[in-house]
Amino acid sequence: MGEVQQLDGLVSKCNILKQETAKVIIGQKEIINKVLIAMFCGGHCLLTGVPGLAKTLLVKTLAQVLDVEFNRVQFTPDLMPSDITGSEILDNNRQFQFIKGPLFTNILLADEINRTSPKTQAALLQAMQEKNITVSGKTYLLEEPFFVMATQNPIEQEGTYPLPEAQLDRFMFMLIMDYPSFEEEVNILKTTTTQYTYDIKPVMNKQDIIDFRKIIMSVPVSDNVYDYIVRLVGKTRVNNADNDIARQYLVWGAGPRACQNIVLAAKCNAVLNGKYSPDMEDVNQVCKDVLRHRIVLNYSAQSESITADDVIDKIIEKL
Repeated sequence: MGEVQQLDGLVSKCNILKQETAKVIIGQKEIINKVLIAMFCGGHCLLTGVPGLAKTLLVKTLAQVLDVEFNRVQFTPDLMPSDITGSEILDNNRQFQFIKGPLFTNILLADEINRTSPKTQAALLQAMQEKNITVSGKTYLLEEPFFVMATQNPIEQEGTYPLPEAQLDRFMFMLIMDYPSFEEEVNILKTTTTQYTYDIKPVMNKQDIIDFRKIIMSVPVSDNVYDYIVRLVGKTRVNNADNDIARQYLVWGAGPRACQNIVLAAKCNAVLNGKYSPDMEDVNQVCKDVLRHRIVLNYSAQSESITADDVIDKIIEKL
């Protein structure tokens, strides 16, 4: 009973958190919800969208209402791994002292991650997976909660280093940020081109996030939901004999980590919607964000303008 009360209290805080965030971020409710799901599941997000959609403002606002530390790194071609992890310097006593980099935070915004070299990308992605870094043979733990929100610009491909599939797999979600609606854009103009001011207050703290993660791990899942998730992800793999959709449109499918992320995301989605166990509907609401960056389209799909989301829709419909 105590755990149920704690869960209800955290969900109530989360609803207030969304209200506080909406004071600054107009629209994008689905994106905010998915970012929170990833955060509460201990995952990371890759956000794709054109410039000017408030990606940076969204992360900064969330850091304020969550009362956690926030750092932003602008990824550029000349950025080195030590620029984000930190490095050792020789102090006045001729002793090496480690100076922490911007990775040592709770929320890290990796802006335009595809503009930096693979070496620096790998340093960030290792920290995301291992939750620690190693410098000069010494290992330094990153404080929990640790959440990375990386952005990439889809319209400027010259001079970029696209993330390989194996590194994309480190991100729990790939979210596509779209333009606001007409009414939302009018409200954006009214609040950003006038003397409008907003006052947002912290709603949750680090311990609340850690507690939420523990509860999510303990949420029960029925066997039929586990089976559905495994069959769903399995349908993206071209080596299975009955996967006609995958063989028609895909080169490569999703691995076991996709199944794990769908389970966790479905659990959190269920909890945030007042349920104590996820069902097929919760799975279908989160599976696109988990799968779209883990499947590789073939030439046939590209020639027919078939997107990863289209393929996932076809698989869900067939299931």
